[in-house]
Amino acid sequence: MSGLVRTSDVNLPIRIAESTMASAPNAARIAEFETWYADCAARNPTTVTPVPLAELSDWSFAPDTGNLGHTSGKFFQIEGLDVRQPGARIPQWTQPIINQPEIGILGILIKEIDGELHCLMQAKVEPGNCNGIQLSPTVQATRSNYTRVHKGRPVPYLEYFTDTAAHRVISDVLQSEQGSWFYQKRNRNMVVEVRGDVVVLPDFHWMPLNLVHRFLAFENMVNMDARTVLSCLPFSGKDLMALLPTGGTELRMALLRSCSEESGSQYTTDAILSWITDTRTRVETTATRIPLAAVEQWVRSPTAISHETGLYFSIIGVDVAAAGREVRQWSQPMLSPAGDSLAAFLVKRIDGVLHVLANARLEPGYLDAVELAPTVQCTVLNYADLPTADRPPFLDEVLSADLARIRFDATHSEEGGRFYHARTRYLIVETDDELGPRDYPDHRWLTLNQLVGLLRHSHYVNVQARSLVACLHSLVGRAG
Repeated sequence: MSGLVRTSDVNLPIRIAESTMASAPNAARIAEFETWYADCAARNPTTVTPVPLAELSDWSFAPDTGNLGHTSGKFFQIEGLDVRQPGARIPQWTQPIINQPEIGILGILIKEIDGELHCLMQAKVEPGNCNGIQLSPTVQATRSNYTRVHKGRPVPYLEYFTDTAAHRVISDVLQSEQGSWFYQKRNRNMVVEVRGDVVVLPDFHWMPLNLVHRFLAFENMVNMDARTVLSCLPFSGKDLMALLPTGGTELRMALLRSCSEESGSQYTTDAILSWITDTRTRVETTATRIPLAAVEQWVRSPTAISHETGLYFSIIGVDVAAAGREVRQWSQPMLSPAGDSLAAFLVKRIDGVLHVLANARLEPGYLDAVELAPTVQCTVLNYADLPTADRPPFLDEVLSADLARIRFDATHSEEGGRFYHARTRYLIVETDDELGPRDYPDHRWLTLNQLVGLLRHSHYVNVQARSLVACLHSLVGRAG
């Protein structure tokens, strides 16, 4: 018998974990990064100017539907969505939504350098970033961008992700994006290991994996696309505890046990999959695309399309001048949230194994209706004046958490190519409360090993939860 290959590399999770827990880079290495990062910011000045929607270059409202689209028919459209949820607190509503049916590539190249895994990160400015430049994947491009609909420069390093025969694919999976703002949006999340030399362009830098993880504690530093790709690294596996050096805090040991399938979990993975499938089967939600002109309770002014209450979000227009992009000047609509969001995991040690409390959350833009989300995920402003019964479960517990229970707290930007100054506070709060499915049927305790296993497949873990998975992995290095 010949030609057989292993179905998985048992050493890969160990290599990833060892690189995550490696000693912090020395001061010279960090100074080198800081100099490069500052140089990138200076080389890539970007100006973003709000403009009336009717003055967007190459964008217009369709006379029949009112949809806002690009003259090429590519990129994306602002359309309307009619959502119906029988029995819900709000059983029916309409809203604008971004429809971008093409699948983009979010990819990080990794390479072993001096015994540690390094990521080729890009310093990139997106028009919606609140602070300009942020750490991004090696490749972050929509199909319209990398097929050069805009007639701009080619996307660097794209060939490593479109022709992987000479390299090693670590992760390659379609994942969703924000289901309340995008209609069935998916991107290809990829990690590819290269062994040969790679020419490093000025706005790119090889960074140790543990340094990238450490920067997750810095606000608005590691962008959403980088976080979602990092979460897909297979940092879990069999015998992880036995093969790694132990020690450090109890939190680190609980995290490592959570990453190892040998440690067990409160529910079997088969039971979790059955619960997700049952939830998807029971939901009666329908989300129907409608003309943007048909949305109700949304008001169009010269500068924005906004909800009459001032809540949720607005659609605005911007002109962009960016020195370092494939195209140096363009216009586009953007979604501007009414306030910052919150995404929080409650975590708990069950028999010494850290578990996270995941929520089977329904959002109208999901392809499969329901995905696993953080324990709490919302725009807090939208619930500020509502009674406790109408607020998301655990919201008040998370917001009032004692500092001694907070394991992670940082605000990060969301996708700056479509969202204008969209920020989310990412929180991880430890609890010892007894919380069970009888009282909270849409929530279950999962280990990190189970979540990472689900991330090998599409449409199980939403983008906010994926960011929190990356943040939890970063704690393995910092918790010791």
